[in-house]
Amino acid sequence: MSKAIYVVGGSKGGVGKSLVSMALVHNLTQRGEEVFVIDADTSNPDVFKSYENEVVCELVNLDEADGWIRFVNICDENKDSIVVVNTAARNNMGVAAYGRTLSQSLEELERELVTLWVVNRQRDSLELLQDYVDAIPNSRVHVLKNGYFGADAKFELYNGSKVKASVEKQGGRSLLFPDMADRVSDDLYSNRLSIARAWQTMPIGNRAELRRWLEEVNKVLATIVADD
Repeated sequence: MSKAIYVVGGSKGGVGKSLVSMALVHNLTQRGEEVFVIDADTSNPDVFKSYENEVVCELVNLDEADGWIRFVNICDENKDSIVVVNTAARNNMGVAAYGRTLSQSLEELERELVTLWVVNRQRDSLELLQDYVDAIPNSRVHVLKNGYFGADAKFELYNGSKVKASVEKQGGRSLLFPDMADRVSDDLYSNRLSIARAWQTMPIGNRAELRRWLEEVNKVLATIVADD
């Protein structure tokens, strides 16, 4: 089996997909992996702009058929790289229309598709997840409850949902993704910093918070990346 494809989804804007994508890219590169980043958020490509000088990156519009064709070709042309995809807000229409382009190519690509689905505490996060699973049924899905929106117990809708039971029955995990202090996350986004670059340039107090957050993030991602 070749390197995995990781899709960071959530469909909604503002749930934290970009930060999860950046954390995943940092984790993988620290492990010594070659990474190819696809940023499908072509209107606000935070991940692309933060990482274009550190890993191979490309902007790909996954709202259209040509984008999905390009996505599959990237996976085929870069067999030694893990592919990480940061999806755009409300990408489910593109997934529903063209997701089978990828889904039907996985066996030939000899890659596993792993989805990290980021949720907040609202019901539409769950509905959009179900739509995604219906469109691409052969992805392993892990759900990340973004701690920015509160402690694990506050995710009552997801924790008691049939979607959670279905995800975990299929071998997926439900995990709390740690919150990062606003001062540090604002610095990352406003200055288009990768996590590695932030570590080199931030003041000592900011770096202390970044270290704490990375330690928690790595615990979460270790259970996902190690499984795959």
